[in-house]
Amino acid sequence: MKKTIIAALALAASAGIGYAAGVVGPVPPASSLDPKAFKMTLPENINWRPAEGLTGTDAAVLVGDPAKEGFYVVLNRFHPGNFSRPHFHDNDRYIMVISGEWWVDTGGKFDPNRTVPMKPGTFVMHPGREVHYDGARAGSEDAIVMIFGQGPGTRRECMGPTAQKGPGPCADALAAAAK
Repeated sequence: MKKTIIAALALAASAGIGYAAGVVGPVPPASSLDPKAFKMTLPENINWRPAEGLTGTDAAVLVGDPAKEGFYVVLNRFHPGNFSRPHFHDNDRYIMVISGEWWVDTGGKFDPNRTVPMKPGTFVMHPGREVHYDGARAGSEDAIVMIFGQGPGTRRECMGPTAQKGPGPCADALAAAAK
């Protein structure tokens, strides 16, 4: 799993090196590539949909299915002023900030004014079962993040009607916030 993630990040980083090195001559179109050897989704073909349970956020599944067992890659696009609420995931997740500033905080007390900005190019690891929340502050631009993980990538809420009940990460985070 870690090797797959490292390979994916290395590939993404190396994609920009060819352009930085200065290509000489005409650049062939992407359609000239053999589709058996190179699978791609161009930006204009990303299938954005409203993210389930996240107001003001769009999501696009690029690889796999985050609701099922196995590796997945998802893009989340947070529109300004929209945040998730404190939650956790059962499994570790790996996030690369693609564009905009992605604002994050940890713990069970929701306060967007406490969030810390993660700039494009920042890599974040969310350990499983650790409470956090994230989004894009009002007055900013969209924040797009790429999330890699092993499914299922279930989000366990700490607030609201679907909040986790009883002992666990949410109760621990809420108790720590009350101190």
